[in-house]
Amino acid sequence: MASCSNIESLPEDCVCAILSYTSPPEACRFSLVSTTLRSAADSDMVWRSFLPSDYEDIVSRIVNPLTLNFSSYKKLFYSLCHPFLLDGGSKSFKLDKSSGKKSYILSARELSIAWSSEPILWSWKPTPESRFREAAELRTVDWLEIEGKIRTRILTPNTSYGAYLIMNVSHRAYGLDSSPSEVSVVVGNKVQRGKAYLGPKDESKVQMETLFYGSRREILRNTAIRDQEDIGILLPSKRDDGWMEIELGEFFSGDGDEEIKMSLMEVGYQLKGGLILEGIEVRPKQIQSS
Repeated sequence: MASCSNIESLPEDCVCAILSYTSPPEACRFSLVSTTLRSAADSDMVWRSFLPSDYEDIVSRIVNPLTLNFSSYKKLFYSLCHPFLLDGGSKSFKLDKSSGKKSYILSARELSIAWSSEPILWSWKPTPESRFREAAELRTVDWLEIEGKIRTRILTPNTSYGAYLIMNVSHRAYGLDSSPSEVSVVVGNKVQRGKAYLGPKDESKVQMETLFYGSRREILRNTAIRDQEDIGILLPSKRDDGWMEIELGEFFSGDGDEEIKMSLMEVGYQLKGGLILEGIEVRPKQIQSS
């Protein structure tokens, strides 16, 4: 209590300067202490410091900026904690409400997908659960390659980020678990690699796979089992928004401007289909999906 009395005795601009070095939750807690601290804790000076330095540019790129609350910087901050579409709807953006760190989702249209312009191989269509206008559904390919790029300068500096492929599997899916895909994140000359399955084994699809692969299916399955015993191969995990995700890798944003390449590749040359691709999310590692 003594410390609160001491800080309350300071000029309001000094209190605002001190609170700007805290966090949004801490500023909210200070506002409950007294009316004197509430004025400082809710001030534009404090909440503007929690916004990213490029917030004006971000707001200018929002598809529907009229849905934002601009009546104060505090209200603007919490408005930006909800996902907004940017750049004509090709990206999604939001702030984490506890830290103010930035997250982006690159839509499937923002990614480089091998053969995605071939209608016989990929289908682009609206998906009710998607945040974007359309998602990409894999019809059939024997070579799967997906890559996304983002620059560190648009992310929160000096932050550990993870990159996640957002996907689902249709009821007609086949071949997605026959062999693991290679996932990677590349920053300059630093490469992080791993392996992941695009779907769990579904015994109801074994007969369909046999029609495509014949005796090769059992060979591939045995090889995959041995691989999984040797190293940790990732599996898709459920997200809060109803999609699934696979972690492609992680990186540190630093304070410069480097290109981040995030990719998934599976070139086992066996037919596969039924993957529904939403995009790639880049979010701070400690922040859960939403």
